[in-house]
Amino acid sequence: MNGAECLLRTLLANGIDLCLMNPGTSEMQFVAALDRVPGMRGVLCLQEGVCSGAADGYARMTGRPAATLLHLGPGLANGLSNFHNARKARSPILNIVGEHSTQHLRYDAPLTADVEAFARPVSGWVRTLAFAGNMGAVAAQAIRAAYGPPGQVASLIIPADHSWSPAGAPGPAVQKPTRAVPSVDRIRTILNEPGVALLLGGSALSEQGLLAASRLGIPVFLNRNSGRIPRGAPWSPAQRVPYFPELAEALLAGIRHMILVEAEAPVSFFGYPNRRSTMAPEDCVFHTLAAQNEDGVAALEALGAGFPAPALPRPAPLKLPADGPLTPDTIGAAIAALLPENAIVSDEMVSSSEPVHLHLERAPAHDLLPVTGGSIGQGLPVAVGAALACPDRKVIALEADGSGLYTPQSLWTMAREHLDVTVVIFANRRYRILDVEMKRTGTTVIGPRADELVDLTRPDIDWRKLGESFGVESVSATSTSEFVDHLRAAMNRKGPFLIEAVLACE
Repeated sequence: MNGAECLLRTLLANGIDLCLMNPGTSEMQFVAALDRVPGMRGVLCLQEGVCSGAADGYARMTGRPAATLLHLGPGLANGLSNFHNARKARSPILNIVGEHSTQHLRYDAPLTADVEAFARPVSGWVRTLAFAGNMGAVAAQAIRAAYGPPGQVASLIIPADHSWSPAGAPGPAVQKPTRAVPSVDRIRTILNEPGVALLLGGSALSEQGLLAASRLGIPVFLNRNSGRIPRGAPWSPAQRVPYFPELAEALLAGIRHMILVEAEAPVSFFGYPNRRSTMAPEDCVFHTLAAQNEDGVAALEALGAGFPAPALPRPAPLKLPADGPLTPDTIGAAIAALLPENAIVSDEMVSSSEPVHLHLERAPAHDLLPVTGGSIGQGLPVAVGAALACPDRKVIALEADGSGLYTPQSLWTMAREHLDVTVVIFANRRYRILDVEMKRTGTTVIGPRADELVDLTRPDIDWRKLGESFGVESVSATSTSEFVDHLRAAMNRKGPFLIEAVLACE
């Protein structure tokens, strides 16, 4: 077998049966091998940022890596933004990048680039394959590296001639690493101190982890930028740390001891004039129960052993909002009332997010896939990956119109793969968050020239037409009643559907 076939067989031996790809000439041997090696699902994405974001969404929902297949340095560069988000989400991903054949590299052809240099900032493991005979062994090493812990992007760069040359046997099935369980004795002595709270992140943010944390009878806070967070009525007592530092500081006031579980001390997204970057009180002492590579769930269960389990809140029927202007508040109320249990919500609402999440706290239990690294353009690709991972669950992508324009090609993949994703576009025709951030950084007057750079009109972007052009049935809503009707229809059907929610002027 040649190197490409050896690589495919190694992936399948390790349970990796999904490859999100935008291939080029240097990857054609891999593409051709798909017809000789059954079992691998190849999903074409029209832009590399969709590949990397979808692999992130898939990993968040399964805990397993998908593969990406990208073309040389520029192809990888197009995917870096969502690999950055995946790195912050601690998502395991096997990133395969084609390279020029070894004899061609010396000629500095137009697409020649330092692929390893592009890969390193977003990857925990990077290797360029030295010869075809090592394909199976090195691919297995890359898969093992992707699992971490914590999960990470493992980038395997493969010169084209190593794909067409004879290779050895496929690599072995690697054993998924186990996380060490830390001692909890030192932390147990802190529980009786005044002002103690937990901050959860990483794999500790699971239903099992939240149940264990709730036994301790102390406040539980959640890293708002973790990759996957159980939300809805049962989990509402655990609060996400707010985005804006003033709100976070008010929420965390009085905390004197913060126990970190696969989390770091909370900091604000940006630095602002005359404000500190940390969000907890300045005299707060931090204690690590479990590091990011340790088993936070097992540590919480050990810490809470013998404590009674509290009763979790139960979701109550929610009323649909009355008709009126369409706002993030009425959209949030409608989504909370109509959201099916066990749904998956991919969130990139940006400026609209807070009022929507206030309503979602009372919704049925669901998984939230929030912004992690802050590099916009993740919401739609992450929804693609989540739908590929969980075809039996409804996925709702809540997307700001400005951010959605970074990766609208995701809609085409949703249509081609018939993914069960409902996309809600919050169309305020503006980078609204920049209005807020401009003032927060000290600008008191926004002039007409500055306003041009946050305005998304002249012309307006018609998301209904855009969605239809990619093959997704799309509608537009300008009132709350219209939105409710469209959302109810979407929740009762399968397949991709887009609602452009044209927000009332503020």
